[in-house]
Amino acid sequence: MSSRRRFIHHSILAAAGINTLLLSRCKDLTVQSKSEVTDVFDLDEVTIESLQKMYSAGSTSAEKVTQAYLERIAAIDQAGIKLNAIIEINPDALLIAKALDAERKAGTIRGPLHGIPILIKDNINTADKMMTTAGALALVGNIASKDAFIVEKLRQAGVVLLGKTNLSEWANFRSTRSSSGWSSRGGQTKNPYVLDHSPCGSSSGSGSAVSANLCTIAIGTETDGSVACPASINGVVGIKPTVGLWSRSGIIPISHTQDTAGPMARTVTDAAVLLTALQGKDPQDEATNANPDSGLNYAKDLNLATMQGMRLGIDASLLKRHEEIDDLLGKTLDLLRSNGAAIIEVDYMGPNGKINDPEFTVLKYEFKYGVEKYLQTENFKYKTLKDIIQFNKDHQEEAMPYFQQEILEQCAELGDLQTKEYLLALKNSHEVARIAIDSLLKQNKLNALIGPATGASWCIDKVNGDHWTGYGAYGISAVAGYPSVTVPMGYIHELPIGLSFMGTAYDEQNLIKLAFAFEQLTKARRAPKFIPSI
Repeated sequence: MSSRRRFIHHSILAAAGINTLLLSRCKDLTVQSKSEVTDVFDLDEVTIESLQKMYSAGSTSAEKVTQAYLERIAAIDQAGIKLNAIIEINPDALLIAKALDAERKAGTIRGPLHGIPILIKDNINTADKMMTTAGALALVGNIASKDAFIVEKLRQAGVVLLGKTNLSEWANFRSTRSSSGWSSRGGQTKNPYVLDHSPCGSSSGSGSAVSANLCTIAIGTETDGSVACPASINGVVGIKPTVGLWSRSGIIPISHTQDTAGPMARTVTDAAVLLTALQGKDPQDEATNANPDSGLNYAKDLNLATMQGMRLGIDASLLKRHEEIDDLLGKTLDLLRSNGAAIIEVDYMGPNGKINDPEFTVLKYEFKYGVEKYLQTENFKYKTLKDIIQFNKDHQEEAMPYFQQEILEQCAELGDLQTKEYLLALKNSHEVARIAIDSLLKQNKLNALIGPATGASWCIDKVNGDHWTGYGAYGISAVAGYPSVTVPMGYIHELPIGLSFMGTAYDEQNLIKLAFAFEQLTKARRAPKFIPSI
């Protein structure tokens, strides 16, 4: 991996009743719920389908399920081991759940997400009692005037919005030595598998929360790896959609050519259900007009998915990097072959390496443009990136206790999006990546590209920053604005490793079927044990 790719990843990587197993685990961790729970149902690894069956049978309600999640958050996120994945609880969560129960009782069921508790990342606007801050102290007090488009879709679908998750501040686009999962507003999120290890960023809170069963499903956002990396490192499924499948309006941005929100869940099916519900054309986001198949049901007929006859391309350079991951990956490829897949060695990390420098240039220009446009749409005291930089300097001890803001400072000095440097960089990153992926798929007659999403998680280090452990197979898809689906593959010393499936634009249906078939073959996902250290 080039030094620039390592830098990019450091900068950009930048989800009632609790069963006996859960209670005993909390007890082992000296964590106690604030109040006793009387209803008996299993929230540990619960799925959308299983909750809907319980709702239909009348064995529980959205209000009871929401109460149980709130108690679990109080027990292990805000107290006890203090996972710190949640930055803010929605004070209206129980009222929303109760209203949805009343709708169900009256015969109205909005769809598969009716009454399902969800957490969303704190860079997504909600016009309610919760703030939207991207984890930054400068934005504390920001109550959005309007829901983000995807939040409107969530409310229409009947979810229970539990709250917002912590993240790497400014989606990890502040400093070259930031700590993934740390924000000046929210502090440091922990990895639920090994608590002193990184949850990766920037959707660290969403990945950690859904893995630790603090919600049923979650939403993260990605520019380059910020869904895929925390999905891999927190042992969950993450879908990074094609840019434009989900609207980005009302989300604090980095890059309008690479940004997208995406589902994070414990199963491929749950992630596909959420992906389906939030797609749609938004007049405020022109990228959504390019989707040729708006309205697809990505969760349909997944049980028919198979690896038989599939041709999967993997970059040969990923096969010999770390002896334990080499062994895990080798066994995975053998499993795929034994189930009818052909594994073709190709080169996609090569062209990916060549686009790292222009990618970073693109992101810096687009970050300045996008953030200042966002600041000016709301009633902010701060209107420019330089205003944010000055706030951080004026509040150095609280805003920058561990690392600085050199990326913000670099962005603030740049010109507009008509600058020749920007236009050339965009062509040499975005277009090159798209051509590379499309050519590889066509020339080798591939159904998808695959590769390890990340190496094993590293120890949290707020002083020196992240210690990126390699791989990042999803990178070329991020630069292209193309989709990737990351699924648990296995574990190294209790630390999860995910496999990413990548394809061309709007290839989500194909990738999700491949990911589902892989998930059913491996059954790799297992609930975290909250180990203090290894």
